[in-house]
Amino acid sequence: MPDWKDLSLLAVVAHPDDESFGPGGTLALYAARGVRVHVVCATRGELGSAPPEVMHGHASVADMREAELRCAASQLGLSNLQILGYRDSGMQGSPDNQHPLALAPAPVDEVAARIVHWMREFRPQVVITSDPIGGYGHPDHIAVNRATLKAFAAAGDPLLYPDGLPPHQPEKLYYHTFPRGALRLLVRVLGILGRDPRRWGRNQDIDLTIIAAEDYPVHARIDVRQSALAKQQASACHASQGGASGGRISSWISRLLGGRETFMRAHPPAPPRLREQDLFEGIARS
Repeated sequence: MPDWKDLSLLAVVAHPDDESFGPGGTLALYAARGVRVHVVCATRGELGSAPPEVMHGHASVADMREAELRCAASQLGLSNLQILGYRDSGMQGSPDNQHPLALAPAPVDEVAARIVHWMREFRPQVVITSDPIGGYGHPDHIAVNRATLKAFAAAGDPLLYPDGLPPHQPEKLYYHTFPRGALRLLVRVLGILGRDPRRWGRNQDIDLTIIAAEDYPVHARIDVRQSALAKQQASACHASQGGASGGRISSWISRLLGGRETFMRAHPPAPPRLREQDLFEGIARS
């Protein structure tokens, strides 16, 4: 059996629930193996929906969603959870995009510097974040992708974003993504059925045509069937966002992938036909 105890993984996400509905099975799997698994969440999800029954005992939506996030972190077995403190920017085109504390308009160098600090603190070999279109085009997911990419390149350079911590260069960077073929079929079927694929989801603010148009290669498929229960329990913590069902798109993708979570390897560049089954593949272990 491999020795996992000296390995560290960092996931950088935009909102509470992204850690569970997205790569939650992968995070729980590695945590159960003994890897130190950390999550940096950029916002407290202030603009998420908040049914009255989930607000009991919470002073604000942000407080409620942070409590959900901390519940999920416990279920996933995280070693550390850090919140950067930006404000949720809302969906594309929302007036909240321009809020002075929002993540989306924040200078990328500012966000990257905060992420660099936690890369140097946690010293991960592997980093996970959103794909370049933020999964479904959310401005905060896109901002997290850009800042994490910049932070990944800078964390090992002592001259960039100095913060008093020794530099640390992670070895691998992955984008959490999924194959788009079946989604393109769904878009066509919805059109035939007279449903608008550009207005999908509980708030009808997700454009499936944009998601289906952008395809990213899958370089790693992680079998998360052993950690399915932990992911389900973590997802259930996010009752305000659909709970264990994880939302319609997330649950549909999970069924499609059959107990696997999929990733594109952004660094080091992937050779043709790369197929990894472990995000730590190629990394030396003691």
